[in-house]
Amino acid sequence: MQTFAEELDQLRSEGLYRSLKVIKGAQGSHVDLDGKRVLLLCSNNYLGLADHAALRRAAVFGAAFGTGSGASRLVSGTMDLHEKLEQRIARFKGTEKALVFNSGYAANTGIISALVGRGDAIFSDKLNHASIVDGALLSRANFHRYPHRDMAALERLLQEKPGTGRRLIVTDGVFSMDGDIAPLQQMVRLARQYDALLMVDDAHGTGVLGATGRGTAELLGVMDGVDIHMGTLGKGLGSFGAYAAASETICQYLVNKARSFIFSTSLPPAVLAPSIAALDLVDSPEGKELRDRLAANVALFKKRLADAGFDTMGSETQIVPIFVGPAEATMQFSKELLDEGIFVQGIRPPTVPAGSCRLRCTIMATHEAADLEAAADTIARVGKKVGVVWNNIK
Repeated sequence: MQTFAEELDQLRSEGLYRSLKVIKGAQGSHVDLDGKRVLLLCSNNYLGLADHAALRRAAVFGAAFGTGSGASRLVSGTMDLHEKLEQRIARFKGTEKALVFNSGYAANTGIISALVGRGDAIFSDKLNHASIVDGALLSRANFHRYPHRDMAALERLLQEKPGTGRRLIVTDGVFSMDGDIAPLQQMVRLARQYDALLMVDDAHGTGVLGATGRGTAELLGVMDGVDIHMGTLGKGLGSFGAYAAASETICQYLVNKARSFIFSTSLPPAVLAPSIAALDLVDSPEGKELRDRLAANVALFKKRLADAGFDTMGSETQIVPIFVGPAEATMQFSKELLDEGIFVQGIRPPTVPAGSCRLRCTIMATHEAADLEAAADTIARVGKKVGVVWNNIK
């Protein structure tokens, strides 16, 4: 049996060892990393709200109600701000009710394992987030995975696995490592045709996509066709936590059945208030301006990379992966870029399959165009230096 130290040495030898990088100060387009000012190109702070003055003020307001909630929601940990945030989320998503969870991971594991169990069936995209996979495994339902965005394969599974219990189709709205979007219009049709619930994890679409920032379902015109809208408050919305927005019945069911909700001390007021402020901001003219600026930045960065011959793997959003392949080359690429003042993380197994390692660039509304142009040029230059091949150019 390998010791823990030997396993860590093996991870190092395979280019899979991970360590923490510490940012000093607030999250912004540039950050202080190990005493060096670098361009932040791997944050999910898409609209730049994590350091927004309105959210800072809201956090101070929330802190006036204390530094902690004191208990789980079903004991004494439901405060006025929890209820106000849930009402605001329900209004934002156009649902009867919403329920706040402590994180995206807690939300997915709690929701899925509550809604389905033994004898039920889950149908999941193979590239869904790890929290969805873990929720499915915790549920002990029959777990069926279909090839990425393959609706013909999903329909075959729905036909071949009829079952007698509940059926849940679950998907990321925006796939977090590839930046592409789930075919929700077809999924809504299949869910209705085959009597299944449809759950969409829109962690990376919330606040960002759609005419008013409601997310992937708004972008594709199927807001009413999704049974459970799950999303996070810590990415585009710049705060922390997650939610389920659904019918009154489903939300009340989760209150009684979702273990990650029942058995966790609830979020503190200084976190809840900024989330409300973020939703208000997304609905304001400034929110529209930030989404427009983000879209322009994404288009600029992708064009610059495409002109250099890079394969961005079909990204449709602000998540822009640059395919490399081997883990070692990916991490060398990342290190060289950091030396050049660009902080972008390499993504390796188990987050992505072996051989599909990539740099995961993420664009923010607060990036300056000149910085993105310079970053793309540096990525092209450093890529050649470390021997990364893209589109047969080296």
